[in-house]
Amino acid sequence: MLWQRLAGTEAALEVLSRRRGRAYDPAVVDAVRSVGVPAADGRSLWEDVLAAEPPPIRRVGQSAMDRALAAVGDFADLRSTWTRGRSSRVAELARAAGRAAAVPESDLTLLYRAGLVADIGAVGVPSGVWEDPGPLGVEATEQVRLHPYLSERVLSRCTGLRPVSALAGGHHERLDGSGYHRGSTGARLLAAADVWTSLGDNRPHRRAHRPGEARDALWGEVTAGRLDGTAVEAVLAAAGEVGERRPLPHPGGLSDREVEVLRLITRGLRNREVTARLFISPKNVGHHVEHIYAKIGVTTRPAAALFAMEHDLLSE
Repeated sequence: MLWQRLAGTEAALEVLSRRRGRAYDPAVVDAVRSVGVPAADGRSLWEDVLAAEPPPIRRVGQSAMDRALAAVGDFADLRSTWTRGRSSRVAELARAAGRAAAVPESDLTLLYRAGLVADIGAVGVPSGVWEDPGPLGVEATEQVRLHPYLSERVLSRCTGLRPVSALAGGHHERLDGSGYHRGSTGARLLAAADVWTSLGDNRPHRRAHRPGEARDALWGEVTAGRLDGTAVEAVLAAAGEVGERRPLPHPGGLSDREVEVLRLITRGLRNREVTARLFISPKNVGHHVEHIYAKIGVTTRPAAALFAMEHDLLSE
């Protein structure tokens, strides 16, 4: 309990009550309050929670593991309107590139899972850093450089995810040692997939690169000795295949126009900005948002964003 360590037990209980039904499930909050908050005596709450798990211990299969990691990655992507849906795209591209490079199937699974959760550590960086159009100062830069380390540390707490954690922690490493957080040669396919995906996304400090620009930038990293040429070639070969995917018909019975509106509000645009972008009236935008919420069963924009990410609706 972070709040308990920072401000004491009473403060922790007050935070739980205030966030009940919002950030935290009411049933979980009520259960914690009924048994009391454990004393802050230096023991590991992680171990206490695991020890309290009633038998039989539930274990997930391979497909369930992928779904669980995808959900974690989607929630991590909510840290910024600029990154929504990013983790799943990195994972899909990395796996497709691995196939293009004849990577063994067992390693493809590892590569895919690492891509799903490589950026979970970004949640530990203040959101203002990710939204800053830059240039970043020394402190903010160090915070950004820390996020692969945080990803690795969080994932390594689970013994079964340690191979995933090691690969995820290396997704910003470069061949010439100029990457972070270790300055090692890193995970080559995952690093190339991460860069390609980032180049294709808008950021606070720049617009998205066009495909030709992104391709040139990626080969520029190879020429500079930072990315592996074989990995980049595999990623570029796979990018065409991945980019052609589009689920039809749309999930939830959404229309094409509703998907357009959902895509824009997921990326953080307000209703009046959607109006300007799609050349429709504010009243129509409001109706579209209401219909989207009703069809997919949500009441908030973050929940709608999760739906869009889970159903791969962000690729235009």
